[in-house]
Amino acid sequence: MNFDRSLKIAPSILSADFANFGAECEAIEKEGCDWVHIDVMDGHFVPNITFGPQTCKAIRPHIKTVMDVHLMISPVDGFIEAFADSGADIITAHVEAGPHIHRTIQKIKSLGVKAGVAINPGTSLSSIEYILDMVDLVCVMTVNPGFGGQKFIHSQVEKVRILREIIGDREIHIEIDGGVTPETAHLVSKAGADVLVAGSGVFSGGSVENSSVYGRNIKEIRDSANNALK
Repeated sequence: MNFDRSLKIAPSILSADFANFGAECEAIEKEGCDWVHIDVMDGHFVPNITFGPQTCKAIRPHIKTVMDVHLMISPVDGFIEAFADSGADIITAHVEAGPHIHRTIQKIKSLGVKAGVAINPGTSLSSIEYILDMVDLVCVMTVNPGFGGQKFIHSQVEKVRILREIIGDREIHIEIDGGVTPETAHLVSKAGADVLVAGSGVFSGGSVENSSVYGRNIKEIRDSANNALK
């Protein structure tokens, strides 16, 4: 993975057809997505359960772009190697998902995988100050993690703007996860985000058989975000 700040749309398969993940991943890539975002939840760190490393391993052959794995599990460290082995290109862990986020990031990097750190809406940027030089991505949660289809939390836009200033010229992606639609994409793009995760915003109204809807939804989000940069 080479770094660049061009806008990337990363559909979250949390909103896809669970019985047809492989075909869904192929469909969104055919329709123009840049990354595929995998939301892993344990029912403990967040109030929902999704899937584990075996699911990631099973869908990896269907993903030709970037497999972006977001771990919403605690304690997280014991599962990192399994997700790295599943073929993840990026593994993101939450600040609060273990006792030592510095050690968590070290472990991800030691496995040859890009490392991300996620911050919840109520988490301060100061919590990642001393690991910024280690990470490849900061995921700013613009909803409380756990479920798709939630409303965007507007207070996080200012957090993104400040984070972008702090990052400066360091090669760190700013990813937005939660409530991304054409109505919100331009807000975070203008603030400095370059990776937009969208679940229902991409998958709503479409299917593998009618994947052109995915393409239209992706284009609308991309156009909204890019228009903010003109």
